[in-house]
Amino acid sequence: MSDHRSIRSLGVESPGKAFFFEYEEGPPADGHVRLETLYTGFSAGTELTFVKNTNPYFHSRFDAKRGVFLENEPDLRYPVPFLGYMEVARVTESRADGFANGDIVATTYAHKSGHTADPFHDLLIPLPADIDPVLGVLVAQMGPIAANGILHADADALGTNVPYLGAGIAGRSVLVFGAGTVGLMTALFAQKLGASNVIIADPSSFRRDKAEAMGLTAMTEEQAWQHAKARWHNGGQERGADFVFQTRAHSQSLNMALKALRPQGTVIDLAFYQGGADGLRLGEEFHHNGLNIRCAQINRVPRGLSALWDRRRLAEETVNLLKSHGAVIREHMITHIVPFDGGPAFIADLVENRPDFLQIVFKVHA
Repeated sequence: MSDHRSIRSLGVESPGKAFFFEYEEGPPADGHVRLETLYTGFSAGTELTFVKNTNPYFHSRFDAKRGVFLENEPDLRYPVPFLGYMEVARVTESRADGFANGDIVATTYAHKSGHTADPFHDLLIPLPADIDPVLGVLVAQMGPIAANGILHADADALGTNVPYLGAGIAGRSVLVFGAGTVGLMTALFAQKLGASNVIIADPSSFRRDKAEAMGLTAMTEEQAWQHAKARWHNGGQERGADFVFQTRAHSQSLNMALKALRPQGTVIDLAFYQGGADGLRLGEEFHHNGLNIRCAQINRVPRGLSALWDRRRLAEETVNLLKSHGAVIREHMITHIVPFDGGPAFIADLVENRPDFLQIVFKVHA
């Protein structure tokens, strides 16, 4: 049996200061597997809220029984020892059926040098040998977020009769707001799954150029809604996108997304509005065109589909996307691979200077 080991975890010591925490971990118990982290992906949109002290849990508490936030009852305080949820690891010791030493798995357990997992409770997705292991950071969280957005559009179109992922968007016009990791993966899913038109919109010329290099049509948000209303006709006065996937944490982008929809169309919203939604104007297109906003939160698949769809199946759909688009994703979406030891300095620079980036990955043991 293995010995105890020291685990390093990248967290936040105080506002603006990322830091390494350490703790001791014992040998794996029966039914568990010991993992050595190869890569861990950084989700800037969410994780920087912990660095900047803007995450709602610093200021309120979520009452899970009632499903409401209670103000002035913080659920979270500094230091925050664990961040992240996009890991790729190698099995170094297995005491569980179905896992062997040397297996590479995608999972979610934070920016740590290692982890002991219980396959009965933890999501462990084996990575095929023909997929670059660094792409595994997208398999357990970000890819399933995008796939769950597609599934919500399917449910909006077809109810509970969804025969396969993308059935509800096949042959339909789709706009994606936000060319970050989730937006790009959503657009690639829509393209692969048969949407008749796919446009991705982002104010960043860097991100638009990356999207174009990946084979997508990219525009500014203003250009995108104008294009949808001018070029996409659905008969009579029906102009605009059938679905808009909104992935930017800006209420002005949600407002533009509503503007781009055909009457009675739906925005599938995957964004995290930690700053509120002051730019949203529900008295305009939302009201006059009878529009819908549907939150596709990663912990919930559409109502009535949970018996057939879960995080594992969404992760498997992500693996399929990586098999067909892995090379272009690796070339254009993974923009930074940073040594794990350089994590705190990199995060500090990211906050202060905001360089252009898409998916950031910390290299641990690879």
